[in-house]
Amino acid sequence: MPFREGPLGDLKVPLTWTAAVALVVAVVIAVAFLLADRRETLQEQAYGVTRQTMDTVAKPVSGVIAAPGRWTGLGVDYVRSYFFTASENRRLKAEMAEMRQWRDRALALQDQNERFRSLLGLRTDPPIPMTAARVVSDSRGPFANTRLADAGSERGVEVGNPVLNERGLVGRVVGVANGASRVLLLTDIASRTPVMIDRTNARAILTGDGGPNPKLDYLRGVDPIQQGDRVVTSGDGGVVPRGLPVGAAVKGLDGRWRVVLFADQASIDYVRILLFKDFAQLANQKQLETHSLPPVTTEDPQASILSGPTPPPQAPATPPSAAPKPAAATSAATAKPPTSAEPPR
Repeated sequence: MPFREGPLGDLKVPLTWTAAVALVVAVVIAVAFLLADRRETLQEQAYGVTRQTMDTVAKPVSGVIAAPGRWTGLGVDYVRSYFFTASENRRLKAEMAEMRQWRDRALALQDQNERFRSLLGLRTDPPIPMTAARVVSDSRGPFANTRLADAGSERGVEVGNPVLNERGLVGRVVGVANGASRVLLLTDIASRTPVMIDRTNARAILTGDGGPNPKLDYLRGVDPIQQGDRVVTSGDGGVVPRGLPVGAAVKGLDGRWRVVLFADQASIDYVRILLFKDFAQLANQKQLETHSLPPVTTEDPQASILSGPTPPPQAPATPPSAAPKPAAATSAATAKPPTSAEPPR
């Protein structure tokens, strides 16, 4: 029987034994794969010992075999992110710039919405009809300060109507056309508005001088004003309704009392025009025109206010013509005077 030299030098292994061992190993492996792939029934002991062994062996082997592929994928992602960082940075910058534009637009719309709500919530006591307008033009100069609004005679706007924004009084209308009206601001040199101090009811005239803070002229009363007093319209002369907010009183550098306008705390671009003519429109004309008057009671002009109350006269039981005459009066009326035959001596 021929022998083959083994790899260990002196160890001689017969070729038939080697083939037999290889065949046995192959058969065992084939049987193991067949048992591992067998379709088991869903019974309690269907997961046999053979399959448990195969899964136990395959778990670490599969992890070791899959590790290089996983590491290779992570390395490829890292290299890709490194080489494409510049393009990703440019994309993120463009997206951030676009988001900033949307943010600015959202903030502007939010501010505009809040201003619209404030204008719609503007109320007067008693209620006065009003219309909304948008300022479309600004005319400024050393002394003149006016605005052009996009509401005119088609909405019932008339000369003299007060104009307010969401903070307070802006001015009054001095010119009206179809679709436009000219608003004279309180700071204009031609502006004169009767106002009063809310704390003391002291009257004054708010006079514009071209500066941001109009002055208070003709202030009357003893200690009528203090720093920070609230100034409102007085309604004197029927120019504007009473109680519209104007501003706060401050002492100017020239020593005169001035007013920091509430309307300057917000931009004058959206306003409401009060359709105010005079105080007669605030009253109920139908109730004033009623002619039902209470009954008028008179007193006896002959009665003295110093005497006691005079009892009311009692009506006679019978008419005066049917009343019987007294007996003495009847006899006296019917008796004739005596006559004498002898002449008087």
